[in-house]
Amino acid sequence: MFQSPTQSFKHQSEILEKRWLRHGSLMFHWGMLFVIGGHVMGLLIPIGVYQALGVSTEAYHLMADIVGGMAGLAATMGCFILIMRRIVNPRVRRNSTPSDFVALGLLFLVIALGASQTVISNNVFGPYEYRLTVGPWIRGLIFFHPDMQLMTHVPLLLQIHIILSFALFAVSPFTRLVHVWSAPIRYPSRAPIQYRSRFGTFTSPKSRRANFDLSERVNGSESYQVASRRTDMD
Repeated sequence: MFQSPTQSFKHQSEILEKRWLRHGSLMFHWGMLFVIGGHVMGLLIPIGVYQALGVSTEAYHLMADIVGGMAGLAATMGCFILIMRRIVNPRVRRNSTPSDFVALGLLFLVIALGASQTVISNNVFGPYEYRLTVGPWIRGLIFFHPDMQLMTHVPLLLQIHIILSFALFAVSPFTRLVHVWSAPIRYPSRAPIQYRSRFGTFTSPKSRRANFDLSERVNGSESYQVASRRTDMD
């Protein structure tokens, strides 16, 4: 069954553990923003546009190695932290489902393969000009007329990266990744999420301490009065 964006948040684990989530989520999401931007620039924008703007092939690949490499490493490390969080933390692990591990595992493989292609393969074997092969194939796929011959000589590592990316898209409606396909149009007008306070209403930490001390005094006074009455009765 497909998950709606609302249903995908019904097993939120933020309340169970926050430190690992904060570090891993920030690294992953900020890294992915630049990774997605790099894919748009490299795959959806034809190479002729860069040539018309005077951007040389060397300058493009240097920028891709530096910015794309850093973004890919950040996203990979963030995803690894999120995976370890679900494995190591008992409370988060009990709250996890198999689809969570499938989604995170595929994400890690896709990002790690892409980062290794950018950081390792391009610097060891030389930059591969995917803008002449994978780019036109992706654009043709969007308009339903892909040229399969373009993918014949694409490196194996890049082919596996693409296949796993399609697998990730296929499973995303069945996992928490469904929120990727939702737009926060109603977010500004939706009702705020209410968290129940320990004292019934929201209070500052200083007020909570004062209320707690007052309740302790009241309870202590009542206990003393009850004990005194029992002593008098005896």
